[in-house]
Amino acid sequence: MTNPISKRNKIRVLIAKPGLDGHDRGAKVIARALRDAGFEVIYTGLHQTPEMIVQAAIQEDVHVVGLSILSGAHNALVPEVINGVRGAGLVDTLFLVGGIIPDEDFEGLKKAGSHMVFTPGTSLEEIINYIDKHAPQR
Repeated sequence: MTNPISKRNKIRVLIAKPGLDGHDRGAKVIARALRDAGFEVIYTGLHQTPEMIVQAAIQEDVHVVGLSILSGAHNALVPEVINGVRGAGLVDTLFLVGGIIPDEDFEGLKKAGSHMVFTPGTSLEEIINYIDKHAPQR
């Protein structure tokens, strides 16, 4: 039987805060929970442009990009990041979006390439399990 922790320490997760949103407590909680669960986590910090996030994803060769957005700019920022990462050749990357996202925007974000949208109240265990199940194997 495979130890999930040994698999996790090979999964690289980028947690990013795109745009002008200045609230990062949730992103830091997610980053710490993922790290404590055994994932390798890279946190970009606040006020990242889509280009900065794409460059970080490429340089770190991540398996997962998690975007935390509370500003309402998700419909513009998420597709830009996804297109940039895929355009750079990381075509099997898992894209996750979290934050204050209205239900009516879920479908558009998924059409843009987001695999899952997590909203406030989602348990850390649910996010960890989703990554365990869906992160690409390289």
